[in-house]
Amino acid sequence: MSSRSINGIVVVVALVVVEAAVLLPVVVVKVRTSSSGYTCSRVFTRGRLKPKWPCSSCIVRTLPHIRQFGQPAAQTHPHLIAEGEVTPGLTVKEFHTRRCNLVRSALKVFQGVKSTEHHLFIFPSVTTSFMTNDIPYVFRQNTDFLYLCGFQEADSLLLIKAKSSSIATGDHESILFVPRKDAAKELWDGPRSGATGATAITGVDAAFNSNEVEKYLQFYNKDHKNYVLWYNHSQPVHADFNNRVVAQLMQDKRHKCVENPTNLMHRLRVLKSPAEVSLMQQSVDIASAAFIDVMKFSKPMINEAQIWAKMDFECRMRGAQILAYPPVVAGGARANIIHYITNNQVVKDGEMVLMDAGCELHGYTSDLTRTWPVSGCFTEPQKQLYNATLHVQEECIKLCTQAYTLDEMFTHMLCLLAEELLKLGIISPDTTPSQQINLARKFCPHHVSHYLGMDVHDTSSVSRSMKLQPNMVVTVEPGIYIPSDDYTVAPEYRGMGIRIEDNILVTKSKPVNLSASCPKQVEEIEELISTG
Repeated sequence: MSSRSINGIVVVVALVVVEAAVLLPVVVVKVRTSSSGYTCSRVFTRGRLKPKWPCSSCIVRTLPHIRQFGQPAAQTHPHLIAEGEVTPGLTVKEFHTRRCNLVRSALKVFQGVKSTEHHLFIFPSVTTSFMTNDIPYVFRQNTDFLYLCGFQEADSLLLIKAKSSSIATGDHESILFVPRKDAAKELWDGPRSGATGATAITGVDAAFNSNEVEKYLQFYNKDHKNYVLWYNHSQPVHADFNNRVVAQLMQDKRHKCVENPTNLMHRLRVLKSPAEVSLMQQSVDIASAAFIDVMKFSKPMINEAQIWAKMDFECRMRGAQILAYPPVVAGGARANIIHYITNNQVVKDGEMVLMDAGCELHGYTSDLTRTWPVSGCFTEPQKQLYNATLHVQEECIKLCTQAYTLDEMFTHMLCLLAEELLKLGIISPDTTPSQQINLARKFCPHHVSHYLGMDVHDTSSVSRSMKLQPNMVVTVEPGIYIPSDDYTVAPEYRGMGIRIEDNILVTKSKPVNLSASCPKQVEEIEELISTG
């Protein structure tokens, strides 16, 4: 609240809540007389600012004020979020549908069990982690919590209450517990949404301050018995909440059983909605364009750290929030270290650089790998090994259909790799078929694919032996790695590490390569670097 005296009139500007989401300015006009102090006052909101008494020198001004939230919202970030969206591209309706789908899936597990009428789901957010005193790490929300409500503040909790009678509809009650509004803390750490703001942003049924969750659960425990508690007790997300609140809940033994919702959550998350596919395409597009600029930027004697910095810069300049993971930027023989992230060596003339990198856009990740000659031209041995890897990758992409599993794709990759390595003489023709497969596994020790989504290695509980389904997004990333000291291989191939990775959308028909815009043919790469 602020006040100002203008020609004997004191104008007091205050703020009141007129809606759940927005604070609008209120102007209190008080006229002071010389003898009796304040004689009258009027309260006005925007649009009604004319005093109803005769006044020749009354000046009234309003200061527009938009309520601040702890995350981007349509009112504060209209360039990012449209009305009705919780996070960019994802609506209140979509988040409600996700919760309904979870409830239906969970209730089916107990279908026919009469003694389990009530179900309580508990999903905590993460807390802020600190690298040292008062210096936090970059905050990243717990994925399952974010998937179900879109709320992005730390130390929050989502409760979902449902009855077995909701098995067909997934009807439920959703309740958020969030950090309370605190002017002193917000001065240092930025705005908080508070309970009112959390409801306005997410569309959940109710929200309370997080310090009320213990009392709420105590009342729930008194009113319910033999309910199913859905909570990941084996890998708690929030240690303090787990030890202080859930431990007491479980000690009271009012519940019938505790079920881990992780498998159900992963089976929901592995299938992407149209809105999610759109966000993933945007994330991949950003990473692909950044890769192009990084390739053009590279040159002999460049430091791997500079390549890393260029990738980070280009992704952020195109709208990504962060890189999806610490990138692999491996020059020369260092490419044989699968997860090399030291990224501090110089890439010499004549060497290739392998970069495995992606970005995160509004909660959705990309994961690409390209290998290119830092000089701009492949040597003949580099070209031979690169084209062998590329051929295997292109054949594996064709298998991203409902007819195959990721494990079957891996088996097929080993057969293809063995064939290519035989052609190059890296595998001896005197070896048996089983020996050839084992040698292919030696030269490519990692799997060919994983699921991709909100996390890079997404939905880890979903088996790679399950048939692929439409709306899954997977990676396809074969590689060939030949250490410098492998004297069973001709010297011209030693010290090379090559991996090529694309992000593939499974459909009802042909697979869609989301990263098709990122060059990977030898001629494309050489031309690109030459024009850089």
